[in-house]
Amino acid sequence: MRIQGTAWGAVLAIAGLLVTSRAAYAGDRQVRPFIGATFGGGTTFVPYVGGKKLVVGGTGVFLGEIFGVDVDVADVPGFFEAEDSPLVIGSRVTTFSGNVVIAAPRRWTEYWLRPYVLGGGGLMRIRTTTSLNIFDVSTIKPVFDVGAGVVGFLTNRAGVCWEVRRFQSFGGNKNNGGRSFGPEDLSFWRATMSVALRY
Repeated sequence: MRIQGTAWGAVLAIAGLLVTSRAAYAGDRQVRPFIGATFGGGTTFVPYVGGKKLVVGGTGVFLGEIFGVDVDVADVPGFFEAEDSPLVIGSRVTTFSGNVVIAAPRRWTEYWLRPYVLGGGGLMRIRTTTSLNIFDVSTIKPVFDVGAGVVGFLTNRAGVCWEVRRFQSFGGNKNNGGRSFGPEDLSFWRATMSVALRY
């Protein structure tokens, strides 16, 4: 509980930074609704079926000449499910994170693709429902994420963005009633394509 409280404090601090930094990053404010897939996942939760899963979400970005911040929300329905495995009948992983963004200087990339890297943290909500109700999970874990991407604008207001991020939970609970092999842990990669809209 102490770790989750610390994570909530970090998320609130990042959110406050975003609100107070709006004027400072007024040079480039963006909303990026995205669609993509998760891959390369690993977990100690029981059970887990790997493979690519559909992810949808959105990112709000305040980006200056080089530095910026973002808030990212994503949802992965059916994360633990597989067609040939009836054990898991419902599951979902939802992430919320705030990040510091470092991008190529805008003056160098005004009319071309603009690469960037990012890193931060937040929360991951993990839910599973199993057919026997033995391994059901409903928990919120602190998470950190790192990533890289590139954004390019086709007009002054609209463009496209491609991005890859890695999510990793931490602070796993060892007293989990047999829901996981060892401390609770979940990690995965996420690749997305989004529409970037300036406002």
